[in-house]
Amino acid sequence: MDSGRHDLTQPPDLGLDQERSGPARTRRPVYLDLLPPCNAGCPAGENIQAWLALTRAGDHERAWRTLVADNPMPAVHGRVCYHPCESVCNRAELDSAVSIHGVERFLGDLAIEKGWAFDPPAAPSGRRVLVVGAGPSGLSAAYHLARRGHRVEIRDAGAEPGGMMRYGIPAYRLPRAVLTAEIDRIRALGVTIVGDHPVHDLAAERRDGRFDAVFVAVGAHLSKRVDIPAREAGRILDAVGLLRSVAAGERPAIGRRVAVYGGGNTAMDAARVAKRLGAEEALIVYRRTRAQMPAHPEEADEAEREGVRINWLRTIQAFDGPDLTVEVMDLDGSGRPVPTGRTETLAADTVVLALGQRADTAFLRDVPGVTFTEDGTVVVSPAMMTGCPGVFAGGDMVPAERTVTVGVGHGKAAAQHIDAYLRGEPVGEPARPPTAGFGDLHPWYFGDAGRRAQPEREPATRTGDFSEVVGGLDRAAAAFEAQRCLSCGTCFECDGCLGACPEHAVIKIGPGERYRFDYDLCTGCATCFDQCPVHAITMIPEPS
Repeated sequence: MDSGRHDLTQPPDLGLDQERSGPARTRRPVYLDLLPPCNAGCPAGENIQAWLALTRAGDHERAWRTLVADNPMPAVHGRVCYHPCESVCNRAELDSAVSIHGVERFLGDLAIEKGWAFDPPAAPSGRRVLVVGAGPSGLSAAYHLARRGHRVEIRDAGAEPGGMMRYGIPAYRLPRAVLTAEIDRIRALGVTIVGDHPVHDLAAERRDGRFDAVFVAVGAHLSKRVDIPAREAGRILDAVGLLRSVAAGERPAIGRRVAVYGGGNTAMDAARVAKRLGAEEALIVYRRTRAQMPAHPEEADEAEREGVRINWLRTIQAFDGPDLTVEVMDLDGSGRPVPTGRTETLAADTVVLALGQRADTAFLRDVPGVTFTEDGTVVVSPAMMTGCPGVFAGGDMVPAERTVTVGVGHGKAAAQHIDAYLRGEPVGEPARPPTAGFGDLHPWYFGDAGRRAQPEREPATRTGDFSEVVGGLDRAAAAFEAQRCLSCGTCFECDGCLGACPEHAVIKIGPGERYRFDYDLCTGCATCFDQCPVHAITMIPEPS
């Protein structure tokens, strides 16, 4: 008997915009799984809805294992990811988005506390892969390749692995013990990590190490600079260097007043770090408006809460410490900043440049077939391979948004393509089902449930040290947040269809197995379709 579950690899017209109307004997209901918007919005490709459901059921270890099937560092991501998944969460149309990052952090921290280890890798393939760079993209690729049975060695210029997670993200956002614990778990999978090993001749490293493929994922560690007229009395630093020295345990002398030039996340971090280094005044100078800044809004909000003053529509003209001359900008008709000729004088002992970063790709310039874009990033194919066979690239080295989560997603995708390259097999691209929108749901089923807030240290006290600012959700709060998930487009066995069917044509199979339709009894009245709260049922034409 036909079970009534539709094969989405051959999708019919799902009729997502059809009216939920009365009986129609020419149609039959089918169960289906749509793509939840959170899953669709995750750069790391996590099955968010699945691990939220397992958390809701109290099966925390299984939830964590479902999560790390895609992302090996949930405790890190629960802290530093800008959670684009929450920006598209349908729950926001009811009250507020599910705290996905909060539950992810809870699971990651719990795994560290419990000492959970990754599942054993596949049988050895006999293939060797070199990964250049131990940042988020390189670590992710190494993890996914090791799981597939390949022998992986990471070589990194830094003394400790982690890349910008270790040397760029301050400890008050990402405690180093958390980062180290999740990297150690990747090591335990069999990945070799070699530090203090900058790669200068990629071809020689590949040949001498007998590597069958290479994944290059060097982070954007080189600061972009601008010439600012300055006398010896004015000290000018770059933000990446400042953050790196602080991460290494140093406390550079920066004076009482610090001005940071730039409007990205690094600028916000540099200003907040300056406060923790003892600066009485920390200000940011940025040439555009708040709406145009590249920094995520919450980063600017947190900086201002800690006393950082942001000067919008300003550019630095000269620095003759302590006098900092800035020019006032205005926006033209197209929204671009233009000079006005008016200047102001601010006070600063140190200027920190945070005008963006770029990756050091010099060691790839002599690799045959590798080409570059105008901004110096590496050109790769849809399979993430450069023009040199067997050399793949990702993370900050390729054109993309530069975040930890995007880098981890690149590493996962690259590992899939490298594995296919090594095995001589094509990468299968599964059909992508439609995304479940809020208009497809029946919100009457769900009651109001306010989001649980994570505890935070008071701004007045937290700038005194580098201790973590934001705390995690406890077990009860994490369970509550998981329960707030609407299960968009996926049956969660609410028994609504079972109870609503007037013909008893819906058969419950068992826990976790969902339902099936008995089409000998079904009249096509669409009652099940009308009441399904998550659009896990649709009506399709009767087969001819």
